[in-house]
Amino acid sequence: MKISKQLSKILISASFFLFVLSAQAQEVKEIWSEIEKKEIKNTEQKNDVDTSINTDQIINTDQIEGVKVKLSDENILVNQNLDNSDILLAGLFDPDDNDLNLNMWSKTDGIKIKKLLEQIQSKNLSSFSERLMDVALLTNSYIPNQNFSLHEFENFTLDHLIKKKDFDLVEEFIQKNSSIKDKERLIKHVADYYLSLNKIENSCSAVDSLSLITDEYLTYFKIYCLITQNKKDEAQLLFDLNSELDSLNNFFVKKFEVLMGYEDNNFILSDENVLFFHLSHKTDKKFLYYPSVESEEFIWKYLSNWNLLKNLKDFNLSDIDQVKFLEKATSEGIFDEKDLLNLYKKFQFEIDDLINYEDAVKNLPDYEGRALMYQRFLLTDNLENKLSLLSKLNNSFENSNFKKSFDDELSKLLKKMDKKEIPLKFSDFYQINLITEENRKNKIKFNNEIFHQSKVLNYFLNKQSLPKTQKLTDNLLSKMKKDKNYSFNFKDVVLLQSLRADGIQIDQIEELSQYKSELNSEIDKMIENNESGMILLKLVEIIGEKELNELNSESLNFVIEIMNRTKLISLRNELLLEILPLKV
Repeated sequence: MKISKQLSKILISASFFLFVLSAQAQEVKEIWSEIEKKEIKNTEQKNDVDTSINTDQIINTDQIEGVKVKLSDENILVNQNLDNSDILLAGLFDPDDNDLNLNMWSKTDGIKIKKLLEQIQSKNLSSFSERLMDVALLTNSYIPNQNFSLHEFENFTLDHLIKKKDFDLVEEFIQKNSSIKDKERLIKHVADYYLSLNKIENSCSAVDSLSLITDEYLTYFKIYCLITQNKKDEAQLLFDLNSELDSLNNFFVKKFEVLMGYEDNNFILSDENVLFFHLSHKTDKKFLYYPSVESEEFIWKYLSNWNLLKNLKDFNLSDIDQVKFLEKATSEGIFDEKDLLNLYKKFQFEIDDLINYEDAVKNLPDYEGRALMYQRFLLTDNLENKLSLLSKLNNSFENSNFKKSFDDELSKLLKKMDKKEIPLKFSDFYQINLITEENRKNKIKFNNEIFHQSKVLNYFLNKQSLPKTQKLTDNLLSKMKKDKNYSFNFKDVVLLQSLRADGIQIDQIEELSQYKSELNSEIDKMIENNESGMILLKLVEIIGEKELNELNSESLNFVIEIMNRTKLISLRNELLLEILPLKV
């Protein structure tokens, strides 16, 4: 098939194109007509209200995207003092859900917000930091009053959603904010995701939700979807129209001809993006692709979900590149962690290297060092040495960004150890890496012998009233003060400080003053100025990439003090229930 031979279809396309242009011209004409009518009406109303205003004064005021435009009989004056007080940001959460309000950004200079957001974007945030970012960027609120446009803020929000890769959240955001300016960017993100999962219908459903497509990539996606939906005439029409209006990508043109049945299979391959990679696969019956350690994440997911990695275990694993390949594949969840550990056992090391592994590791590539440490672990009987090796092995995976290559197996190895025999210096390492997401959901076990594990926690679960909590707190503190062997630790103190912040009367306890946290002047000013949005970003900056159980007592105390003073009660309670209770 050649496009030039399809004269009738081109004529149809041209007619359609002219129709669109005519319709658009008529629509523009109608819009300007309405604007003129409104201006006349506004002027008449203005004159009715105050007939003393002469024609040299302002006769109309309008506001477009945060810029006030004043019309006079001589010229147009633009007021550069932006007034964003009535422009709402796209979001998902009601401010009250997290003790916020619509003005959470209003009093903060947009330049400061942008600077901090840009710093945060470069980090791989921990789970609680992400939770705070969700609240900060996805809460319905007014836009900052100065130096921050609606479009700029939406870009930061979309960046966060795309980096987060929570596609349920993305789809919910799209449904509730259909008027966002850069909707196509999110639709592309969702369409690519489902295509990599072998869910073409879901991809096309996302693309079909757009009433107007301006993005070139999504146009190709739309044409492909029409073909898969057995709407080849519509696909041809859209293809012809776009070929007349603009030059089409040569790769897509050739794949289109095969998909439409005009040409036989071709073997042109592109891994530029998910759609082109998919079209390479669909138009080549003998498709074969070997990814490398540098391959994009979408390629790994696509090959895995389309069952195209089944023969990769036959690779020559003695090859350095293939070892790194398997490490990355394991991190992506394509291969089992056990396979990787079995590979490590195949490495050949000298006896001296195994004995003096700490010195040997310094001179080895990272992957070979991991193999050496794992073999040394298998040869070690001493519990403390085993934990030391596992800790170093885990750090090596983290430093290579392959943490997910070892988390499940690490947990299994730790579970084989007797918890009672774990040395104190490895207790945190043991607890952090033993707790899986499944364990996090387990029930809280109350222990009234330890204040921070007592039934006082029911208050933070919204299962206990303030008066009842006051009575229980008084009883427990009275009991513990009489016990000369009881010493209030850091967790007890942050719980007491939070209770006091909520109105519980706490008698003076010596340990409270030991953990007192002084906020800096910058945070103090934000709290006094009710800049709760900026405070959330500051909390993200403090916590950063660390999980809550990895923060030291000073940082935790600082974060909780800020939340107490800012009255971010719901988020504070989430934090406390993460770090305080014993879960079984």
